[in-house]
Amino acid sequence: MNRRVLIITYYWPPSGGAGVQRWLKFVKYLRSFEWEPVIYTPENPEFPSLDESLAKDIPEGIEVVRTPIWEPYSFYKKLIGAGKGERINAGFLSEKKRPGLAEKFSIWLRGNFFIPDARKFWIKPSVRFLVKYLEKHPVDAIVSTGPPHSMHMIALGVKQKSGLPWLADFRDPWTNIDFYHELMLSPRADRKHHSQELSVLKTADEVVVISRSMKSDFLKIHNREYSVITNGFDEDDVLTEGIEPDLKFTISHIGTMVKTRNPEILWQVIKTEVEENTEFASDLEIKLVGSVDYSVSASLEKAGLGRYVNRVSYLPHNDVIKIQQQSQVLLLLINDTPNANVILPGKFFEYMASRRPILCIGPAGGDAAQVITETKAGYIVEKDDFIGMQKAVRQLYANYKAGNTKVSSEGIERFSRRQLTADLAERLNYICR
Repeated sequence: MNRRVLIITYYWPPSGGAGVQRWLKFVKYLRSFEWEPVIYTPENPEFPSLDESLAKDIPEGIEVVRTPIWEPYSFYKKLIGAGKGERINAGFLSEKKRPGLAEKFSIWLRGNFFIPDARKFWIKPSVRFLVKYLEKHPVDAIVSTGPPHSMHMIALGVKQKSGLPWLADFRDPWTNIDFYHELMLSPRADRKHHSQELSVLKTADEVVVISRSMKSDFLKIHNREYSVITNGFDEDDVLTEGIEPDLKFTISHIGTMVKTRNPEILWQVIKTEVEENTEFASDLEIKLVGSVDYSVSASLEKAGLGRYVNRVSYLPHNDVIKIQQQSQVLLLLINDTPNANVILPGKFFEYMASRRPILCIGPAGGDAAQVITETKAGYIVEKDDFIGMQKAVRQLYANYKAGNTKVSSEGIERFSRRQLTADLAERLNYICR
Protein backbone atom coordinates (compact mmCIF):
# COMPACT_ATOMS: atom_id res chain seq x y z
CA MET A 1 0.00 0.00 0.00
CA ASN A 2 1.32 3.42 -0.96
CA ARG A 3 2.36 5.85 1.73
CA ARG A 4 0.49 9.16 1.85
CA VAL A 5 2.03 12.61 1.46
CA LEU A 6 0.19 15.88 2.09
CA ILE A 7 1.23 18.56 -0.43
CA ILE A 8 0.56 22.17 0.60
CA THR A 9 0.45 24.30 -2.54
CA TYR A 10 -1.19 27.58 -3.48
CA TYR A 11 -1.18 26.79 -7.21
CA TRP A 12 -3.30 23.94 -8.51
CA PRO A 13 -5.47 23.54 -11.62
CA PRO A 14 -7.37 25.38 -12.91
CA SER A 15 -4.47 27.74 -12.16
CA GLY A 16 -2.25 28.26 -15.17
CA GLY A 17 1.27 29.61 -15.40
CA ALA A 18 4.64 28.39 -14.26
CA GLY A 19 3.79 28.04 -10.56
CA VAL A 20 1.52 25.05 -11.03
CA GLN A 21 3.63 22.92 -13.37
CA ARG A 22 6.26 21.52 -10.99
CA TRP A 23 3.97 19.90 -8.45
CA LEU A 24 1.26 18.97 -10.92
CA LYS A 25 3.87 16.84 -12.71
CA PHE A 26 5.25 15.38 -9.46
CA VAL A 27 1.71 14.38 -8.47
CA LYS A 28 1.15 12.86 -11.91
CA TYR A 29 3.99 10.36 -11.35
CA LEU A 30 4.18 9.89 -7.56
CA ARG A 31 1.99 6.80 -7.50
CA SER A 32 4.56 5.06 -9.71
CA PHE A 33 6.98 5.37 -6.78
CA GLU A 34 4.60 4.15 -4.07
CA TRP A 35 3.45 7.52 -2.78
CA GLU A 36 -0.19 8.65 -2.71
CA PRO A 37 -0.44 12.47 -2.94
CA VAL A 38 -3.09 14.46 -1.07
CA ILE A 39 -3.38 18.09 -2.17
CA TYR A 40 -4.17 20.97 0.19
CA THR A 41 -4.93 24.19 -1.70
CA PRO A 42 -7.16 27.29 -1.40
CA GLU A 43 -10.81 27.17 -2.34
CA ASN A 44 -10.90 30.70 -3.78
CA PRO A 45 -7.36 31.79 -4.75
CA GLU A 46 -6.26 34.75 -6.89
CA PHE A 47 -4.69 33.09 -9.92
CA PRO A 48 -2.62 35.06 -12.48
CA SER A 49 -4.13 32.91 -15.25
CA LEU A 50 -6.42 29.93 -15.81
CA ASP A 51 -5.69 26.80 -17.82
CA GLU A 52 -8.39 24.14 -17.80
CA SER A 53 -6.28 21.89 -20.05
CA LEU A 54 -3.95 21.04 -17.16
CA ALA A 55 -6.67 18.94 -15.53
CA LYS A 56 -5.67 16.06 -17.82
CA ASP A 57 -2.50 15.59 -15.77
CA ILE A 58 -4.32 15.09 -12.46
CA PRO A 59 -4.40 11.35 -11.69
CA GLU A 60 -7.85 9.86 -11.23
CA GLY A 61 -9.06 9.73 -7.65
CA ILE A 62 -6.52 12.16 -6.18
CA GLU A 63 -7.82 13.70 -2.97
CA VAL A 64 -7.88 17.50 -3.11
CA VAL A 65 -8.70 19.31 0.13
CA ARG A 66 -9.72 22.96 -0.19
CA THR A 67 -10.45 25.63 2.41
CA PRO A 68 -11.32 29.32 1.94
CA ILE A 69 -8.59 31.94 1.87
CA TRP A 70 -8.85 35.69 2.46
CA GLU A 71 -6.44 37.79 0.44
CA PRO A 72 -6.12 41.60 0.33
CA TYR A 73 -6.35 41.81 -3.46
CA SER A 74 -9.76 43.50 -3.54
CA PHE A 75 -8.22 46.33 -1.49
CA TYR A 76 -5.13 46.31 -3.73
CA LYS A 77 -7.23 46.57 -6.90
CA LYS A 78 -9.17 49.52 -5.50
CA LEU A 79 -5.90 51.18 -4.50
CA ILE A 80 -4.41 50.99 -8.02
CA GLY A 81 -7.69 51.53 -9.86
CA ALA A 82 -7.91 48.02 -11.33
CA GLY A 83 -11.23 46.40 -12.15
CA LYS A 84 -12.62 43.50 -10.11
CA GLY A 85 -12.07 41.06 -12.96
CA GLU A 86 -8.47 42.08 -13.64
CA ARG A 87 -5.80 39.57 -12.64
CA ILE A 88 -2.73 40.52 -10.64
CA ASN A 89 0.56 40.05 -12.47
CA ALA A 90 3.54 38.59 -10.64
CA GLY A 91 7.04 40.05 -10.37
CA PHE A 92 6.05 43.74 -10.53
CA LEU A 93 5.04 43.47 -14.18
CA SER A 94 2.98 46.36 -15.57
CA GLU A 95 1.77 45.89 -19.14
CA LYS A 96 0.13 49.25 -19.74
CA LYS A 97 2.02 51.97 -17.93
CA ARG A 98 4.82 52.96 -15.61
CA PRO A 99 3.80 52.16 -12.00
CA GLY A 100 2.26 55.16 -10.26
CA LEU A 101 2.37 56.26 -6.64
CA ALA A 102 -0.55 54.02 -5.69
CA GLU A 103 1.20 50.93 -7.06
CA LYS A 104 4.46 51.87 -5.37
CA PHE A 105 2.62 52.33 -2.08
CA SER A 106 0.95 48.94 -2.49
CA ILE A 107 4.37 47.31 -3.03
CA TRP A 108 5.68 48.95 0.14
CA LEU A 109 2.56 47.77 1.98
CA ARG A 110 2.96 44.23 0.67
CA GLY A 111 6.61 43.97 1.64
CA ASN A 112 6.33 45.49 5.10
CA PHE A 113 2.98 44.27 6.39
CA PHE A 114 2.13 41.09 4.47
CA ILE A 115 5.02 38.90 5.59
CA PRO A 116 6.00 36.61 4.02
CA ASP A 117 3.34 37.45 1.38
CA ALA A 118 -0.29 38.33 0.79
CA ARG A 119 -1.39 34.76 1.65
CA LYS A 120 -0.29 35.14 5.28
CA PHE A 121 -3.91 35.23 6.49
CA TRP A 122 -4.33 31.60 5.43
CA ILE A 123 -1.51 30.37 7.69
CA LYS A 124 -3.18 30.08 11.11
CA PRO A 125 -6.57 28.81 9.82
CA SER A 126 -4.76 26.21 7.70
CA VAL A 127 -2.62 24.97 10.59
CA ARG A 128 -5.74 24.56 12.76
CA PHE A 129 -7.64 22.81 9.99
CA LEU A 130 -4.82 20.47 8.98
CA VAL A 131 -4.00 19.37 12.53
CA LYS A 132 -7.63 18.25 12.93
CA TYR A 133 -7.76 16.79 9.42
CA LEU A 134 -4.64 14.70 10.00
CA GLU A 135 -6.13 13.13 13.14
CA LYS A 136 -8.71 11.37 10.97
CA HIS A 137 -6.74 11.22 7.71
CA PRO A 138 -3.13 10.43 8.69
CA VAL A 139 -0.24 10.89 6.29
CA ASP A 140 3.37 9.78 6.37
CA ALA A 141 4.93 13.09 5.32
CA ILE A 142 4.10 16.68 4.43
CA VAL A 143 5.42 18.84 1.60
CA SER A 144 5.24 22.60 1.14
CA THR A 145 6.14 24.38 -2.08
CA GLY A 146 6.78 28.09 -2.42
CA PRO A 147 6.51 30.80 -3.35
CA PRO A 148 4.20 31.91 -1.94
CA HIS A 149 6.28 31.16 1.15
CA SER A 150 3.19 31.25 3.35
CA MET A 151 2.88 27.60 2.29
CA HIS A 152 6.13 26.88 4.15
CA MET A 153 4.84 28.69 7.23
CA ILE A 154 1.72 26.49 7.19
CA ALA A 155 3.90 23.39 6.99
CA LEU A 156 6.11 24.71 9.80
CA GLY A 157 3.06 25.05 12.04
CA VAL A 158 1.82 21.55 11.19
CA LYS A 159 5.31 20.13 11.71
CA GLN A 160 5.57 21.71 15.16
CA LYS A 161 2.22 20.28 16.25
CA SER A 162 2.39 16.85 14.57
CA GLY A 163 6.08 16.00 14.33
CA LEU A 164 5.54 14.65 10.81
CA PRO A 165 8.52 14.48 8.42
CA TRP A 166 8.52 17.65 6.29
CA LEU A 167 10.02 18.39 2.89
CA ALA A 168 10.17 22.11 1.96
CA ASP A 169 10.47 22.74 -1.79
CA PHE A 170 11.74 26.12 -3.03
CA ARG A 171 10.78 26.81 -6.64
CA ASP A 172 12.27 30.30 -6.20
CA PRO A 173 14.46 31.89 -3.51
CA TRP A 174 12.95 33.82 -0.60
CA THR A 175 15.11 36.75 0.48
CA ASN A 176 17.33 36.31 -2.58
CA ILE A 177 14.51 36.46 -5.13
CA ASP A 178 15.13 38.92 -7.95
CA PHE A 179 12.56 41.50 -6.82
CA TYR A 180 13.29 41.38 -3.06
CA HIS A 181 15.15 44.70 -3.22
CA GLU A 182 12.06 46.31 -4.81
CA LEU A 183 9.86 45.63 -1.78
CA MET A 184 11.13 48.78 -0.01
CA LEU A 185 11.49 46.90 3.26
CA SER A 186 12.03 48.55 6.62
CA PRO A 187 14.85 47.05 8.72
CA ARG A 188 12.20 45.39 10.91
CA ALA A 189 10.41 43.82 7.93
CA ASP A 190 13.69 42.64 6.43
CA ARG A 191 14.61 40.96 9.72
CA LYS A 192 11.21 39.26 9.85
CA HIS A 193 11.54 37.89 6.31
CA HIS A 194 14.99 36.53 7.12
CA SER A 195 13.82 35.13 10.45
CA GLN A 196 10.91 33.22 8.87
CA GLU A 197 13.13 31.95 6.09
CA LEU A 198 15.70 30.69 8.61
CA SER A 199 13.04 28.96 10.70
CA VAL A 200 11.95 26.97 7.65
CA LEU A 201 15.52 26.04 6.70
CA LYS A 202 16.30 24.94 10.26
CA THR A 203 13.12 22.96 10.91
CA ALA A 204 12.33 21.14 7.65
CA ASP A 205 13.61 17.57 7.52
CA GLU A 206 14.49 18.02 3.86
CA VAL A 207 14.94 21.19 1.78
CA VAL A 208 14.77 20.89 -2.00
CA VAL A 209 15.95 23.63 -4.37
CA ILE A 210 15.91 23.82 -8.15
CA SER A 211 19.53 24.68 -8.98
CA ARG A 212 23.09 24.30 -7.77
CA SER A 213 23.53 28.04 -7.38
CA MET A 214 20.36 28.29 -5.29
CA LYS A 215 21.81 25.59 -3.05
CA SER A 216 25.00 27.65 -2.68
CA ASP A 217 22.98 30.73 -1.74
CA PHE A 218 20.95 28.85 0.86
CA LEU A 219 24.13 27.43 2.37
CA LYS A 220 25.17 31.01 3.15
CA ILE A 221 21.94 31.46 5.10
CA HIS A 222 21.98 28.13 6.94
CA ASN A 223 24.53 25.34 6.68
CA ARG A 224 22.68 22.07 6.20
CA GLU A 225 22.07 19.43 3.53
CA TYR A 226 20.10 20.61 0.50
CA SER A 227 18.85 18.48 -2.40
CA VAL A 228 18.80 19.81 -5.95
CA ILE A 229 15.83 18.66 -8.02
CA THR A 230 15.49 20.84 -11.09
CA ASN A 231 12.37 21.58 -13.06
CA GLY A 232 11.90 19.49 -16.16
CA PHE A 233 9.81 18.45 -19.13
CA ASP A 234 7.11 15.84 -19.46
CA GLU A 235 7.73 13.39 -22.29
CA ASP A 236 3.94 13.04 -22.65
CA ASP A 237 3.72 16.72 -23.63
CA VAL A 238 6.16 16.50 -26.55
CA LEU A 239 4.26 16.46 -29.83
CA THR A 240 5.47 13.88 -32.34
CA GLU A 241 3.07 14.47 -35.24
CA GLY A 242 1.78 17.43 -37.22
CA ILE A 243 4.62 19.79 -36.27
CA GLU A 244 6.11 21.89 -39.04
CA PRO A 245 8.61 24.66 -38.27
CA ASP A 246 7.41 28.22 -38.80
CA LEU A 247 7.94 29.61 -42.28
CA LYS A 248 9.14 32.88 -40.78
CA PHE A 249 12.40 33.28 -38.84
CA THR A 250 10.54 33.28 -35.54
CA ILE A 251 12.40 34.33 -32.41
CA SER A 252 9.95 33.30 -29.69
CA HIS A 253 9.81 34.11 -26.00
CA ILE A 254 7.38 32.09 -23.91
CA GLY A 255 6.13 33.41 -20.58
CA THR A 256 6.23 36.64 -18.63
CA MET A 257 8.74 39.25 -19.79
CA VAL A 258 9.32 41.57 -16.86
CA LYS A 259 11.46 44.70 -17.09
CA THR A 260 14.54 42.92 -15.71
CA ARG A 261 14.37 40.51 -18.67
CA ASN A 262 14.21 43.25 -21.29
CA PRO A 263 17.05 42.40 -23.76
CA GLU A 264 17.72 45.92 -25.06
CA ILE A 265 21.01 44.98 -26.72
CA LEU A 266 19.27 42.15 -28.60
CA TRP A 267 16.70 44.62 -29.93
CA GLN A 268 19.59 46.81 -31.14
CA VAL A 269 21.24 43.81 -32.81
CA ILE A 270 18.01 42.88 -34.58
CA LYS A 271 17.46 46.51 -35.59
CA THR A 272 20.92 46.53 -37.20
CA GLU A 273 20.23 43.29 -39.07
CA VAL A 274 16.87 44.57 -40.29
CA GLU A 275 18.46 47.77 -41.61
CA GLU A 276 21.37 46.00 -43.29
CA ASN A 277 19.66 42.89 -44.66
CA THR A 278 16.32 43.25 -46.44
CA GLU A 279 15.92 39.47 -46.68
CA PHE A 280 16.35 39.15 -42.90
CA ALA A 281 13.74 41.89 -42.44
CA SER A 282 11.32 40.04 -44.70
CA ASP A 283 11.77 36.76 -42.82
CA LEU A 284 11.74 38.10 -39.24
CA GLU A 285 8.99 37.59 -36.68
CA ILE A 286 9.43 38.29 -32.95
CA LYS A 287 6.83 36.18 -31.17
CA LEU A 288 6.04 37.11 -27.55
CA VAL A 289 3.73 34.63 -25.83
CA GLY A 290 2.49 35.84 -22.44
CA SER A 291 2.50 39.08 -20.46
CA VAL A 292 5.01 41.75 -21.46
CA ASP A 293 6.05 44.71 -19.34
CA TYR A 294 5.46 48.18 -20.78
CA SER A 295 9.23 48.82 -20.75
CA VAL A 296 9.80 45.94 -23.18
CA SER A 297 7.12 47.20 -25.54
CA ALA A 298 8.65 50.70 -25.36
CA SER A 299 12.14 49.34 -26.18
CA LEU A 300 10.82 47.43 -29.20
CA GLU A 301 9.05 50.52 -30.52
CA LYS A 302 12.14 52.67 -29.93
CA ALA A 303 14.20 50.19 -31.95
CA GLY A 304 11.65 50.34 -34.77
CA LEU A 305 10.74 46.68 -34.36
CA GLY A 306 7.06 47.05 -33.49
CA ARG A 307 5.89 45.87 -36.90
CA TYR A 308 7.82 42.61 -36.53
CA VAL A 309 6.24 41.71 -33.18
CA ASN A 310 3.50 39.11 -32.90
CA ARG A 311 1.94 39.38 -29.42
CA VAL A 312 0.12 36.28 -28.18
CA SER A 313 -1.80 36.39 -24.91
CA TYR A 314 -1.89 33.54 -22.42
CA LEU A 315 -2.44 30.16 -24.07
CA PRO A 316 -3.25 26.69 -22.69
CA HIS A 317 -0.13 24.66 -22.02
CA ASN A 318 -0.74 22.31 -24.97
CA ASP A 319 -0.75 25.27 -27.37
CA VAL A 320 2.42 26.68 -25.81
CA ILE A 321 4.21 23.36 -26.38
CA LYS A 322 3.20 23.49 -30.05
CA ILE A 323 4.50 27.05 -30.49
CA GLN A 324 7.81 26.06 -28.88
CA GLN A 325 8.28 23.13 -31.25
CA GLN A 326 7.41 25.24 -34.29
CA SER A 327 9.64 28.21 -33.50
CA GLN A 328 12.94 28.69 -35.30
CA VAL A 329 14.64 30.14 -32.19
CA LEU A 330 13.59 30.06 -28.53
CA LEU A 331 14.60 33.10 -26.50
CA LEU A 332 15.61 32.49 -22.88
CA LEU A 333 16.10 35.69 -20.89
CA ILE A 334 17.78 35.57 -17.50
CA ASN A 335 16.75 38.42 -15.18
CA ASP A 336 19.34 41.18 -14.93
CA THR A 337 19.39 40.99 -11.14
CA PRO A 338 21.96 40.13 -8.44
CA ASN A 339 20.74 36.50 -8.33
CA ALA A 340 21.04 35.95 -12.11
CA ASN A 341 23.36 32.95 -11.71
CA VAL A 342 20.68 31.08 -9.72
CA ILE A 343 17.86 31.48 -12.25
CA LEU A 344 16.88 28.30 -14.06
CA PRO A 345 13.37 28.92 -15.48
CA GLY A 346 10.95 26.03 -15.68
CA LYS A 347 10.19 26.69 -19.36
CA PHE A 348 13.90 26.18 -20.14
CA PHE A 349 13.52 22.41 -19.90
CA GLU A 350 10.53 22.38 -22.21
CA TYR A 351 12.59 24.51 -24.58
CA MET A 352 15.24 21.78 -24.59
CA ALA A 353 12.66 19.05 -25.16
CA SER A 354 11.41 20.90 -28.26
CA ARG A 355 14.90 20.46 -29.76
CA ARG A 356 14.82 23.97 -31.22
CA PRO A 357 17.90 26.20 -30.70
CA ILE A 358 17.90 28.31 -27.55
CA LEU A 359 19.34 31.82 -27.49
CA CYS A 360 20.07 32.46 -23.82
CA ILE A 361 20.92 36.00 -22.75
CA GLY A 362 22.41 35.87 -19.29
CA PRO A 363 25.57 35.23 -17.28
CA ALA A 364 28.03 32.80 -18.86
CA GLY A 365 28.73 31.35 -15.41
CA GLY A 366 25.07 30.85 -14.46
CA ASP A 367 23.17 27.60 -14.02
CA ALA A 368 21.21 28.04 -17.26
CA ALA A 369 24.41 28.56 -19.26
CA GLN A 370 25.96 25.47 -17.70
CA VAL A 371 23.03 23.25 -18.71
CA ILE A 372 22.96 24.68 -22.25
CA THR A 373 26.67 23.94 -22.60
CA GLU A 374 26.30 20.40 -21.25
CA THR A 375 23.36 19.58 -23.53
CA LYS A 376 24.50 21.55 -26.59
CA ALA A 377 21.03 23.06 -26.73
CA GLY A 378 21.93 26.52 -28.02
CA TYR A 379 23.86 29.74 -27.51
CA ILE A 380 24.75 31.74 -24.40
CA VAL A 381 25.50 35.47 -24.68
CA GLU A 382 26.14 38.00 -21.93
CA LYS A 383 23.50 40.75 -21.79
CA ASP A 384 25.86 43.58 -22.92
CA ASP A 385 27.76 41.63 -25.58
CA PHE A 386 26.58 43.26 -28.83
CA ILE A 387 29.16 41.47 -31.01
CA GLY A 388 28.51 38.06 -29.45
CA MET A 389 24.78 38.53 -29.80
CA GLN A 390 25.10 39.64 -33.41
CA LYS A 391 27.26 36.62 -34.21
CA ALA A 392 24.69 34.28 -32.61
CA VAL A 393 21.73 35.86 -34.44
CA ARG A 394 23.56 35.70 -37.78
CA GLN A 395 24.47 32.04 -37.23
CA LEU A 396 20.92 31.16 -36.24
CA TYR A 397 19.57 32.96 -39.31
CA ALA A 398 22.07 31.19 -41.56
CA ASN A 399 20.94 27.85 -40.10
CA TYR A 400 17.31 28.83 -40.72
CA LYS A 401 18.03 29.66 -44.36
CA ALA A 402 19.78 26.31 -44.72
CA GLY A 403 16.80 24.51 -43.16
CA ASN A 404 18.92 23.35 -40.24
CA THR A 405 17.43 24.59 -36.98
CA LYS A 406 17.23 21.33 -35.03
CA VAL A 407 19.51 20.76 -32.05
CA SER A 408 20.33 17.49 -30.33
CA SER A 409 19.73 18.54 -26.70
CA GLU A 410 22.04 15.78 -25.55
CA GLY A 411 21.39 13.95 -22.31
CA ILE A 412 18.20 15.78 -21.39
CA GLU A 413 16.53 12.53 -20.29
CA ARG A 414 17.68 13.24 -16.74
CA PHE A 415 15.33 16.23 -16.74
CA SER A 416 12.21 14.19 -17.54
CA ARG A 417 9.39 14.68 -15.03
CA ARG A 418 9.22 10.94 -14.34
CA GLN A 419 12.94 10.77 -13.48
CA LEU A 420 12.71 13.88 -11.32
CA THR A 421 9.74 12.37 -9.46
CA ALA A 422 11.87 9.30 -8.78
CA ASP A 423 14.45 11.63 -7.22
CA LEU A 424 11.73 13.30 -5.13
CA ALA A 425 10.35 9.95 -3.94
CA GLU A 426 13.85 8.98 -2.86
CA ARG A 427 14.04 12.08 -0.64
CA LEU A 428 10.59 11.34 0.83
CA ASN A 429 11.67 7.77 1.54
CA TYR A 430 14.78 9.10 3.24
CA ILE A 431 12.97 11.40 5.69
CA CYS A 432 10.43 8.66 6.46
CA ARG A 433 13.00 5.93 7.06
